Amino acid sequence: MMESFPCSGEINFKVKDTENSINSVKKHFAAMGECHHTDNTDGLSIEFSEWRLNLRGSNTEPLLRLNIESHKNNKLVKQKVKLVSNPIKS
Repeated sequence: MMESFPCSGEINFKVKDTENSINSVKKHFAAMGECHHTDNTDGLSIEFSEWRLNLRGSNTEPLLRLNIESHKNNKLVKQKVKLVSNPIKS
């Protein structure tokens, strides 16, 4: 399964304001115009042509949890983890 759908696993970021961090990522990708579908049901889920992400705040800790998946492209997962991490860390 991991070969067909490689994923980052859950990556945690310690942030002061999870909602603000989620909005920063949402604005970042909205400006790029690459999003195929966005869902705000549980944090932020965005689907792109070759990958997708889910970003949500923890209910018990000041953490933001990131998961990234692609279709048969582990290298792309690693690249997108770096890309999504930038607006969270800034």
